[in-house]
Amino acid sequence: MFNFVLIFVFLLLGIVLQNVKRFPKNTYKILNRIVIYICLPALALYYIPKIKWSNDLLFPISVAWIGFIVSYLLFSLLGKKFGWSKKLIGCLIITAGLGNTSFLGFPIIQALYGEEGMKTAILVDQPGSFVVLSTLGILVATLFSSGSPNGFHIAKKILLFPPFITFILACVMNILGFDFHEYVEFVLQKIGSTMTPLAMLSVGLQLRFDRKSQHWKFLGLGLLYKLVITPAMFYLLYVVLLQQHTKSIQVAIMESAMAPMITACILASSHGLKPRLSSMMIGFGIPISFVTLLFWYFIVQFI
Repeated sequence: MFNFVLIFVFLLLGIVLQNVKRFPKNTYKILNRIVIYICLPALALYYIPKIKWSNDLLFPISVAWIGFIVSYLLFSLLGKKFGWSKKLIGCLIITAGLGNTSFLGFPIIQALYGEEGMKTAILVDQPGSFVVLSTLGILVATLFSSGSPNGFHIAKKILLFPPFITFILACVMNILGFDFHEYVEFVLQKIGSTMTPLAMLSVGLQLRFDRKSQHWKFLGLGLLYKLVITPAMFYLLYVVLLQQHTKSIQVAIMESAMAPMITACILASSHGLKPRLSSMMIGFGIPISFVTLLFWYFIVQFI
């Protein structure tokens, strides 16, 4: 519940600060950098060394990978058919392709499924959403924000992306069975906990409620994919086709139905991929998702 309140308080604060004349207009850019280059790496170093690996984890881990790849195929196809700009296509791929599996997902899953559900939720988020953001996300952001980047430029962008570097370090720590001292873990956790308020403040500073905005139809399309099509796709794949009927699958489907990922939207915005639309995907996606999540929770109870 605290996370929910935190989200709306800082979102509203950002909207209010837009109207304060002396408040620096580019503050959201600084906040974006803090979230991407400090908060996200701290979370990787805190969570990933603690994950216990096995083949049974492929179902929840695959949620983010499949969802993002389908998003890429869908919006690339639609963009080519209707002549959308590269920046619009890239924005929709990233913001609709990744879900808020941690800051919304964790408290919701913990409330509905307890600590056992959290084990699955962490798998969906860390080796799933987090890694997709740090690899495919930065790849798409680079490709669709630049004219014609070469392979070296793209590889350099990914390899020097701080969250990706810390992910590799965290994976090595996991393999070696090494974790930080509890004091270091405490610091990492506290740094990571600042991500939600800073990210939502950044979104609030960029959010505009313009009735004449050209982004409304694209907002609807992006949220339709993220909140309805994505969980429906995993229900058909996991439950109907693969005949999986476990609590872990319920959690995986619920995580796939979460609102757009805050950090993914910030990544798109920081690369100039339709910042207004990126902010709208979070600003409208989060409250709408509370309604759609109730629907999907009812559906998965029959698994």
